[in-house]
Amino acid sequence: MAPIRLRHPKGVTTLQVDLDNASVQDLQQQIFGVSEIPPSQQEIRSGYPPQSLTIVPELPLSSLGLKPGDQLIVNQNVSSLARAPPSPPKAQPVSSQPPQASLSQPNSSRLASSSSGPDHVDTPNGALVHRIVPDDNSCLFSSVALIFEQDIRKAQGIRQVVADGIRADMETYNEAILGLSRDAYIATIMKPSTWGGAIELGVLAKHYGTEIASIDVETGRIDRFEPPLEMSTGNRCILVYSGIHYDAASLAPMADAPPEWHQTVFPIIAADEEDPILSAAKSLATILRGKKAYTNTATFDIKCEDCGKGLRGEKDARVHAQETGHVRFGEY
Repeated sequence: MAPIRLRHPKGVTTLQVDLDNASVQDLQQQIFGVSEIPPSQQEIRSGYPPQSLTIVPELPLSSLGLKPGDQLIVNQNVSSLARAPPSPPKAQPVSSQPPQASLSQPNSSRLASSSSGPDHVDTPNGALVHRIVPDDNSCLFSSVALIFEQDIRKAQGIRQVVADGIRADMETYNEAILGLSRDAYIATIMKPSTWGGAIELGVLAKHYGTEIASIDVETGRIDRFEPPLEMSTGNRCILVYSGIHYDAASLAPMADAPPEWHQTVFPIIAADEEDPILSAAKSLATILRGKKAYTNTATFDIKCEDCGKGLRGEKDARVHAQETGHVRFGEY
């Protein structure tokens, strides 16, 4: 049996888990026993920064790659259970372009990487373009600013949106979830050198009433951060995640069209890859994966910005954060 530290809405619990013989479902039942979150509603994250795990109950627990002493964070994800069919698209005050009246169906996009311009995927409705933002530890906030404000210079304002959202929801964003006191977490996330992750994306999805779909370049996995149903505009945006960096994706009449022609928010057609924008985003990730445009977070070199210590991979970063309370990291 191995100890696994679990952060959940009721507090922190150390589980004793059989990493060799148990199934993912067995772990979910243990989590249910202490958190009272049903397995079908569990959103489980691990790593540093925390990333959502792909949960297949029938697989052996070893499929999750957990090690003794690892930390898991579980939240209750009710919206994924009973998502109502998308309502007719509403106006998009946050986008410089109106929503498409109808988007073509999947399997109609074409890979189109170009050495002379941005990577993109051609679709009948235009080109889904990889929009690169600076690699300056504020990439998540810059990408969201590009999508919703059409200006990456407003990244610091996006940090303020996150801080206000955490203050406004003390029940969801408690110390067990944040890993720090609320005030300490807010003070940290307001610093331009601090990375953002799943917590910030959840706050921003709620603030803008828009699903934020983050596609992982290395695996092709799509993590969806959804607003509460009653706050949803029925729209979605796309982020591209390389393992340590976020960029945006937007739809343009042609790949080299000026920024003001780009559409950054899209009506939700389907919840999965039958949605033409999600399908094109998967194809875009395939292009980037072919270029090795991702970082293996288990082996990359990072530095603690608080004390200067060199670390290898997210596991070392997680242990260092637990031992010291330091949470600001940057890549060498």
